[in-house]
Amino acid sequence: MSHPSAGSFPSQAAVVVIGGGIVGCSLAYHLTKLGRRDVVVLEQGRLSSGTTWHAAGLVGQLRAQASMTRLIRDSTELYAGLEAETGLATGWRRCGSITVARTPERMTHLKRVIASARAQGVEIHEFSAREAGEKWPVMRTDNLLGAVWLPGDGKANPTDLTQSLARGARMGGARIFEKTRVTGVDIREGRIRGVSTTRGDIACETVAICAGQWSRQFGKMCGVSIPLHSAEHFYLVTETIAGVTPDLPVMRDPDGYVYFKEEVGGLVMGGFEPHAKPWGMGGVPDDFEFQLLPDDHEQFEILMEKALERVPALETAPIRATVNGPESFTPDNNFLLGETPEVRGLFVGAGFNSAGIASAGGAGKALAEWMAAGSAQQDLWPVDIRRFAPFNANPRWLKARVTETLSLHYAMPWPNRELETARPFRRSPFHERLVARGAVFGSRMGWERPNYFSTGAHDREIAYGFGRPNWLDACAAEQRAARTAAALFDLSSFAKHRFEGPDAEPALQELCAGDVAIGVGESVHTAMLNPRGGIESEVVVARLAGDAFLIVSGSGQGVRDADWIGRNAGAKTRATLTDVTSAFAVLGLAGPRSREILSRLTDEPLDDAAFPPGTAREIAVGFETALVMRRSYAGEHGYELFVQTEFALGVHDALHEAGADLGLRDAGHYALDALRIEKGFRAWGRETSPDVTPNEAGLEGVVRLDKGADFIGRSALARQERVTPKRRLVSLLGPEPGAQMVWGGELLLADGEPVGEVTSAAFCATLGGIAALAWVRADRRIDQRWLDARSFAIDVAGELMAVTASLTPFCDAEAAKMVKAPLDRRRKTA
Repeated sequence: MSHPSAGSFPSQAAVVVIGGGIVGCSLAYHLTKLGRRDVVVLEQGRLSSGTTWHAAGLVGQLRAQASMTRLIRDSTELYAGLEAETGLATGWRRCGSITVARTPERMTHLKRVIASARAQGVEIHEFSAREAGEKWPVMRTDNLLGAVWLPGDGKANPTDLTQSLARGARMGGARIFEKTRVTGVDIREGRIRGVSTTRGDIACETVAICAGQWSRQFGKMCGVSIPLHSAEHFYLVTETIAGVTPDLPVMRDPDGYVYFKEEVGGLVMGGFEPHAKPWGMGGVPDDFEFQLLPDDHEQFEILMEKALERVPALETAPIRATVNGPESFTPDNNFLLGETPEVRGLFVGAGFNSAGIASAGGAGKALAEWMAAGSAQQDLWPVDIRRFAPFNANPRWLKARVTETLSLHYAMPWPNRELETARPFRRSPFHERLVARGAVFGSRMGWERPNYFSTGAHDREIAYGFGRPNWLDACAAEQRAARTAAALFDLSSFAKHRFEGPDAEPALQELCAGDVAIGVGESVHTAMLNPRGGIESEVVVARLAGDAFLIVSGSGQGVRDADWIGRNAGAKTRATLTDVTSAFAVLGLAGPRSREILSRLTDEPLDDAAFPPGTAREIAVGFETALVMRRSYAGEHGYELFVQTEFALGVHDALHEAGADLGLRDAGHYALDALRIEKGFRAWGRETSPDVTPNEAGLEGVVRLDKGADFIGRSALARQERVTPKRRLVSLLGPEPGAQMVWGGELLLADGEPVGEVTSAAFCATLGGIAALAWVRADRRIDQRWLDARSFAIDVAGELMAVTASLTPFCDAEAAKMVKAPLDRRRKTA
């Protein structure tokens, strides 16, 4: 039933929120805080009756990405003051949390977590097993190696918290209608125009789908893809246990797949088993309200077994309740946020992967800001719904993937960990050739991509770990081939769009910070910026004809880039955008002998005068024709060959034949990443993001303020030119890897004090050591003199690795030779 203040059912609204769980109520609350009064929340059952009511209510603030940690810290700040604002209890208690380690590998991971937390400004402490037992006295500690303590973590009562958010939303003017099901949508000219409900129609131009595990079904009604699938999630609640007090911290035992929290003097024990049990393949019933699923003792057995090892008192403690409640999970274990690329005005906040209580406060705020401003106001790429494509919503594919993603909560987060389920998925034309050559594959946007090429039985599979990997020698050999002879990369997963029409050039000039008024047969590397000057994408634009361009970007950015271009080019622009990713395979040929190899297959002159850097021209390659760009992400003389899919194998085989006596070698993406890191090349989503400007990232070369055309973000950049950046992206160089590797995400110290965070790192064969890129922050201008005056070190699982810092890359961009001077400056201690 409706709250008394809801009044009569409206016929129109500014915003309609579908779903009255914690996320929908948080969104409504934050919309009213932004001054949006005409907000309507529609709940088909009762508030919190879907997934929210049976959530465990844990709030752990630290995440792998700083942007996600920021959202959860927004949640904790909101929850801490909400009861005082609304007068309704939330059950919020900042009780802290302990995570324990049973194995050396987990302890190493926890030490890396400590450094990451320090880099993100989160308070954290390392505990011995004894100290952990003192903080959590009801657990067994003789089989533990240590723990970490986060005093800022907490817990909340999900139902109470939702009701408090709902009251706060009503206080701000929102109206909430329960027992009101949405039965249809009105979509015209690509925009949401209204919804039909069991109580009548509402005209509106902004709708948010916060319907939890019903969201994929509702998205299908709207013609949009929302990739999530339900899985069963188990926990039990005990009666009172001696030693369990209201202030007992949350405790996580990831090696045992289980977590614990206090509840009315007893314990809640749940977990994330290694192989999950999907549910709701045929859809979630509309009337699944305050309901649970039947117990599955066989599925729960592994959790119970591990829980008894940690808390022996469970063996005799009376069980008050057992809970098997379905929750929705996404293909990568991050939730879904943002405006759908298919329908304007239709937003999503769903798929919270058993972390909805922790994330809801910050996610609701971020989504409200996005809806109010028309674009995201911070870097939300890890949860942006546009990181997925329509094919990711295939229910059979999702069912297979969800068996694995639930376990990721507590599975060991190995560096470069590849998901194994629902693969292989997308394959380039070269796939079988690469299999025969020993490729060991990873996956990106569904594409099977070679990570490296095996050299023997020892590296035919990735052996995960934090130290020197088993594939490092193979990767180093591929790097050396690229620097001394030639290497061939399968780059077919690049996102590729054709943009053509009379307005193509002026539209791109407005979208891109660089000058794309280039000649036919030329290409340029540039960036698309947001109004804040942040980098929305880095792209290569090639002019194919007077009114036709090819736009190439990273493998995972295709849906997002297409949406950004379509949204900002405007409906009246006389140009069409076509995704041609699958139409063209791409081969990257890089190395000092690449010109000689390619010249054996074409009669076209390839000298610098005839084919200078940036050229993008169709030429004959063997029996086939390819669009050949003189570009290389490896930082070597090289080419990227875009070949129609049906001709691709012919070009691939011809290149191998032509390069057989010139040292040509297959190479994978691990090598390519190392090559670009030692050259200082940035990667979008790692070094650059919507929160980073070209000035801060050292990418002034992708911007042309004087190109004679205004572009999105120009005003912000012009203002920033007069401001000294307080953070800079720097190159780092350290020794060869030993027991520990640098992988990215580590804390960077200067004279022992935290100053930044590593974004990318790899062993670089050319330099003979670990090279990395990192952000450095200071309260003054950062120049090379400032860097040289300090001793830098990377915190690698508690051990300090001395490194040299430079504003310029350590591998000369022109001649691929080591810059020796910085090596002489390397400090012996931090």
